[in-house]
Amino acid sequence: MGDSGAGGRARRAGRSFVSASQGAARAGAAAAGGAGRVVHRLTGASGAGRTGLADLIELTAAGSVGDGFVAVALAGTLFFSASVDQARGRLALALVITIAPFAILAPLIGPMLDKAKQGRKYIMIGTLLARGLLCWGMAGAVQHNDSLTLLPAAFGVLVLQKVYGVTRAAVTPRLLPSEITLVTANSRTAMASLIATTAGAGVAAGIAWLLGAGWVLIVATVVYLAAIVLGFRLPPEIDLPDEEAAPGPATAGTGSRGGDTRPLPPDAYADNGTADRAGDHDDARQPGRAQPSAAAGQRSRPIGQRMRATLTGLSPQVTEALKANSALRAYSGFMIFFLAFILRTEHFGHTSDKVALGAMIAAAAAGGFLGNGVGSLLRSRAPQLIIYGMLVLTVLVTGVCAAAYGLVAALIVSLVAALGQTLVKVALDSILQRDIDEEHRSSVFGVSETLHQLSWVLGALAGLLMSLTNSGIAGLAFAAIGLAFAAAGLVLSRRRRVTSHRAAETAQRPA
Repeated sequence: MGDSGAGGRARRAGRSFVSASQGAARAGAAAAGGAGRVVHRLTGASGAGRTGLADLIELTAAGSVGDGFVAVALAGTLFFSASVDQARGRLALALVITIAPFAILAPLIGPMLDKAKQGRKYIMIGTLLARGLLCWGMAGAVQHNDSLTLLPAAFGVLVLQKVYGVTRAAVTPRLLPSEITLVTANSRTAMASLIATTAGAGVAAGIAWLLGAGWVLIVATVVYLAAIVLGFRLPPEIDLPDEEAAPGPATAGTGSRGGDTRPLPPDAYADNGTADRAGDHDDARQPGRAQPSAAAGQRSRPIGQRMRATLTGLSPQVTEALKANSALRAYSGFMIFFLAFILRTEHFGHTSDKVALGAMIAAAAAGGFLGNGVGSLLRSRAPQLIIYGMLVLTVLVTGVCAAAYGLVAALIVSLVAALGQTLVKVALDSILQRDIDEEHRSSVFGVSETLHQLSWVLGALAGLLMSLTNSGIAGLAFAAIGLAFAAAGLVLSRRRRVTSHRAAETAQRPA
């Protein structure tokens, strides 16, 4: 009799497990399907469906649904399940360790991707497959409270996300239709990714509330594996044919200028750089890399020397864009972690900490949507103007919000931080895609991602430290002053360079 009762309980538990699995799978499919319908309407316009750019955007969005699930699962295990002091320590440790994978991304993976002229489709598909398998392992780690497995797997997912992002950014110019610019294409990709991530995070939050973080990661596995199907739709143009292994002739135009979707080699900008540099004429004749072959002999050097060699070969306008984006990435990391802890400890009237945190997340999401929307509407061929404009705007808004600190000010800063980071990242990607030859684009994108992750982590750690003051005014003032110094340094450096360039031109003119 006892055996019969035990068998009945086992059967009921089995049915409950199957029912929960089916429900979670349906929820994941609904998230992917709903996000897919919205994204599909955004992707095919302006010739993107004709060139295959739409397929690349949709693949990116599908992977972003899984990324949203992973973010929710990790937030639940590292932040919301602990007290303020415990969460601060956990996140500080996690932030420090997240820097380690990027020591692999920049000096090793970037050059490897540069060598991969064929099979880029399968590289992107492979990152999705590997993320899915790691999520399966993370699900077991969460269910058994195994941090020793959870954190390395989470870092592996992070590295694979960045590998996918570097590859995606490197191949985008090859699929660019003539009707849109790189700024528009990057904004459209980021908008689709943000929509998909938001949809995935919303469904993941519901699954976490009903079934726990482990089930969130199980559904993330299903989402990643399902996204692989979209990868096989990518057109063959994303690969570089054997006869194009060297940079093409200067007559090969980019998609934004019509004709072939391949980017111009750096030397081509010596004569017609103004075609994509309206508003930046003083830099028009400088290529993205002074010597495209400068990184060719770096593979035997130590990692730090390889990164320095890659950065040394970049033109001043590319270096300025990297520095500006790093400054805003540090600012964004600071604000996210500073405000997350301040809003948990500081109550504004009768507003609970959960409501305040939810409002901050909503404001940041709105800033991301706004930034991508503005970027997709701007047919800008002067992304430097976007970068400097957002630096100035962010400094001014942060200073005003520090003087009038409150919940509304915190929400405004969250929105502006997301807006500035989104637009500047879109502009930076456009500059790198435009100015860096295809032989070295993945390496430069790898270095870019490493620098920006490092900046974001350093800013986040500073935000954690400033949150110990429990003073919103002090934190916002500190951020405004730091960003103002960074912006002033970039503006002065640019002014000196432009002035020196004009003086050299004047000296070379005949009397």
